[in-house]
Amino acid sequence: MANRLSVIAPRPGDDGTTGLGDGSRVPKDGPRIAALGDVDELNSVIGLLLTDPLPPEISLALMAIQHALFDMGAELCIPGHAAVTDAQIARLDARLAHYNATLAPLREFILPGGTRAAAQAHVARTVCRRAERAVVALAGAESVNPPVRQYLNRLSDLMFVLARCINQHAGQKDTFWAGAQARR
Repeated sequence: MANRLSVIAPRPGDDGTTGLGDGSRVPKDGPRIAALGDVDELNSVIGLLLTDPLPPEISLALMAIQHALFDMGAELCIPGHAAVTDAQIARLDARLAHYNATLAPLREFILPGGTRAAAQAHVARTVCRRAERAVVALAGAESVNPPVRQYLNRLSDLMFVLARCINQHAGQKDTFWAGAQARR
């Protein structure tokens, strides 16, 4: 990326457009900007999660994910640019396999919650799903590198698994959903 932001000057966006990395301007409510904003929000939510006490291995994984999400933001900001790779998806698959192996199988749905950090991981999961929907919508209008969508799909699953791991590490049990019959 040749240009780094040194001054933030909002005036050019006063007309309801924003600049992309290739110099073009698009509406702030366009599908590319919606996807870019949702990915940025996801990265911020993960940053908030990182302020909680976490097992060091999970912190390192989340920091690597933040860098990958920044790569994804660059890709979305520059039409035609590819930054998300199959290798990044493979790393998520490996993390999913590793963390899943430490958990008991689920026999019921669980509710988001437990520790604050686990609840925050669930928030990240839901923001990730929204980002994925935004990328799918963008792909309906413009060309999108398939690994972007695949990465978000895997990441939402990983955030669910990490929420369970965070609770397990803290000695907190998952909160199981009680169906309507059980709540009567």
